[in-house]
Amino acid sequence: MQFHRLKDLREDMDMSQTEVAKLLFTSQTMYSRYERGYLTIPVEHLLILADFYDVSTDYILGRTNVKEMNRKKRI
Repeated sequence: MQFHRLKDLREDMDMSQTEVAKLLFTSQTMYSRYERGYLTIPVEHLLILADFYDVSTDYILGRTNVKEMNRKKRI
C-alpha cells in the first residue's frame, strides 16, 4: 500500500524527503520506503507526522478524506 498522502503533505509544505526524515530521526531512504509503501510506517512516525501536518492519522492512511482535525477544547 502506497501512502500518496505522505508525499502530497510533504510537497504541500515544500519539504524534501530528507527534511521529513530528520523530523522522524530516520534516513531519507527509510522515509522514501514509507511513501512508496515498501515499508509499513511505524505508529510513532505516523503520530509525529499527523501532529506536524495537523491532520488525522486516518487522513494519512486514506481512511477518510477529511483533512482538517476535529479538535475538541479541553477543560
